[in-house]
Amino acid sequence: MNRIFIDVHVLQTVPPSNLNRDDTGSPKTATYGGVRRARVSSQAWKRAVRLAFADLLDSSQLGERTKRVGESLAARIKALDPALTDDEASALAAGAFTASGLAKADKKKTEAKDVESGYLLFLSRRQLDNLAGAALEASRAGTTLDKAKFKALANTEHSVDIAMFGRMVADMTDINVDAACQVAHAISVHAVDNEYDYFTAVDDRKQDVAETGAGMIGTVEFNSSTLYRYATLNVDALQRNLGDAAATRAAVEAFLTAFARSVPTGKQNTFAHRTLPDAVLVQIRDTQPINMIGAFETPIRETNADGRVRLAAEALARHTLDVERAYGEQPIATWVTQVGERTAVLADLGKAVSFRELVSGVGEQVTAALGQPA
Repeated sequence: MNRIFIDVHVLQTVPPSNLNRDDTGSPKTATYGGVRRARVSSQAWKRAVRLAFADLLDSSQLGERTKRVGESLAARIKALDPALTDDEASALAAGAFTASGLAKADKKKTEAKDVESGYLLFLSRRQLDNLAGAALEASRAGTTLDKAKFKALANTEHSVDIAMFGRMVADMTDINVDAACQVAHAISVHAVDNEYDYFTAVDDRKQDVAETGAGMIGTVEFNSSTLYRYATLNVDALQRNLGDAAATRAAVEAFLTAFARSVPTGKQNTFAHRTLPDAVLVQIRDTQPINMIGAFETPIRETNADGRVRLAAEALARHTLDVERAYGEQPIATWVTQVGERTAVLADLGKAVSFRELVSGVGEQVTAALGQPA
């Protein structure tokens, strides 16, 4: 099987917003090309993608990342045997996780109940279901779920999000999962200066003339930008993690849809910043992934005649061709979904299609690459 990488390049304009805040509440930024850029961290967009998966995949194909592992497992045990009391189900769950070494019972409590892991633990829902069944079976046999059995059940039937984004378990490294997907921090193609919105709130019950002024005042920091977003999928690694070609195709199609259509929800009620990309460029390569951020090392400076989106599209198209010519990097296939005349230049890079056709076209290519019938 050939190595297959799927590179996803997105140009997306967002209005005044604060999609991803730092520890002071300010929009995250980065210096690139000598100027300050708007930035949205890869973690923020990966979480947005994971949340979007809920509308695209069955819940059994997804995972749960939580410290409240005892509570999650206890609910599943109780569902399997409704005759158990809540405390009995909690005790069984606690026993399973403490035996594995991934959670510790609270010594201050007389009974182990609702144990928590010391860090966020990422398990697929199928893995949790299997662990619940094994814990209940062990209890009925008068034993406990041992560490070896726990490892075996926690290292099979990975969910799509675990297969995509990986899993690191510090106390049980042999169930770690290498991520098949890499997501870059999105940055603006131009320089930005953060601005401040000074706002007031009026007390609805204070309407008399003697009471003047606002009930409260505050400020919200924001910026607006045209972002370059990039992600890459290693299809071979994804299939290894999922173990099934059909599941791999479904995961690829769900990721493309979620990555293009999702937006982090930071300050969403304040700014209503939900937009769709100006352009999505997807390329399949058999050599290595290529991030085309170099197109914007020189920041875009819009003019009266040409706005940021048009100039960004031209820069991306030009840089992509320059890199491919210089290194002999010809993609296996390229699809482009672009909105309007401003991004029309990107259509010259590959097949211009609707986004739905792009997703299905990539899916068909993945199926062919994995040697499965379409």
